[in-house]
Order: sequence, then C-alpha cells, then structure tokens
Amino acid sequence: MLSSRDSSLTAQTLRKARLEAGLTLRELAQRASTSHATLSAYENNAKVPSAEVFFRILEAAGFGIDLRLSKRVRHNDGIARGEELQQVLDLAGQFPVKASKRLTYPQLRKVVGSH
Repeated sequence: MLSSRDSSLTAQTLRKARLEAGLTLRELAQRASTSHATLSAYENNAKVPSAEVFFRILEAAGFGIDLRLSKRVRHNDGIARGEELQQVLDLAGQFPVKASKRLTYPQLRKVVGSH
C-alpha cells in the first residue's frame, strides 16, 4: 500500500506527464485505454492506479520511468550504526581545534652545483 506522500507523487507525476505531452484528459485516457474520469481521479489523488496502469498511462503520454535503487538507513535493521559514527568522531578529535596563525614548512637546503 502506498503512503499518502507516494500516492500524491503518483498523482503529480501523471498530471505533469499529461501536461508536458500537451494532451487533454480525454486524449490521454483514450491513448491509455482508460476513461477520462478515471484518469482525472488518478491526477486528483482520489484513486491510485496499479503499477501496471501507472506505467501504461505514462507510456501513452510518451514517457517512462527509470528506477535507481538507493540504500536507505533503517533504525531496526540490526546494524550497529553508532560504531562508524564513533570512529569518525575519534578521527575528527585527532585534528587541531584551531589552526596555527603561522604557517611552518621545512627549510630546503640550497644545493651547490645543480642547475
């Protein structure tokens, strides 16, 4: 089941695709083999299309969806996230809190006889 945020995004995506394609509700509905009333309900977030119908409508408007998987941090997945944070904080603690106002560098000897 989609969250209200996801269903709202679905509705916005369908409307945006239709408008960018320069199609009316009736034109897109006919291309997508659905009714204009149903398409209007999808765009107004009154109904949520199945994934199959969603993709069919987008394709009828001349668009597609490219999916990219991205890892999400979950609090209850059993991975100890605090250890990595502690390592980062320990590393940060090794750096000076305040930088010196005077830049120091090693003295280079002048080598005689080299060109």
